[in-house]
Amino acid sequence: MDRKQKRKENWIYGRRPVLEALRSGRREILEVIVPSGPATDEVEEMISIAHARRIPLRAAQRGECDRILGQVNHQCCAVKAGGYPYVSVEDIYAAVDADPEAMVLLLDHIEDPQNLGSLLRTAEACGVCGVIIPEDRSVLVTPTVVRASVGASEHLQIAHVVNLTQVMKELQSRNVWVTGLDLNEQAKEYTEIDFRGRCGIVVGSEGAGLGNLVGKTCDFIGYIPMSGQVESLNAGVAGALVMYEAVRQKRAKRSK
Repeated sequence: MDRKQKRKENWIYGRRPVLEALRSGRREILEVIVPSGPATDEVEEMISIAHARRIPLRAAQRGECDRILGQVNHQCCAVKAGGYPYVSVEDIYAAVDADPEAMVLLLDHIEDPQNLGSLLRTAEACGVCGVIIPEDRSVLVTPTVVRASVGASEHLQIAHVVNLTQVMKELQSRNVWVTGLDLNEQAKEYTEIDFRGRCGIVVGSEGAGLGNLVGKTCDFIGYIPMSGQVESLNAGVAGALVMYEAVRQKRAKRSK
């Protein structure tokens, strides 16, 4: 993967993704587009942030936005931004060390932008301290992913790494118990796994699931029991269920 792609300027679109990109203050923002006409509270906040940061601002009609952004659900809101601000894996290690209940999301070659966006939205809602994505055969945090995450991606620490299993082993050395989602003879129902301390959750790719070495490196393998006719849930839904189970267990522990 060309690392220069990470710095490439692109358009983020949609009211909520644009607002979250501006609120987070993590990207370089070169221009803000808002709808012409009466402004909603969200648009007023976009305008206020643009003025405060002296970012060029223009009001546009739908036709102009269509010409700039294409046939996407842009809602006449967009920012021209620098590439996604990935962090180093050391930043995530530091966040893990600082939190005895840290949760890390590791994605084993997720290639569908909707799944990635869904997982990032849930990760942000669950207070995940970092997301690890391998550099090969994985979707980048593109504008489509930002839109699918409803802007949650803009508030997360996400690192690209060359070797996912090496990161898993480093996390384990920092007292992180790593659980992969799969279905094999060693798998336990996900609600029976202890997520109360530091934990890592590994979600496999849409087709192949967990890679062989990734699966062997996990401390636990969890599965989601199903009663219907389909054999599995998509990656976004499966990951969400397990992340919320981890949150439930951590809150139950604190309430005792």
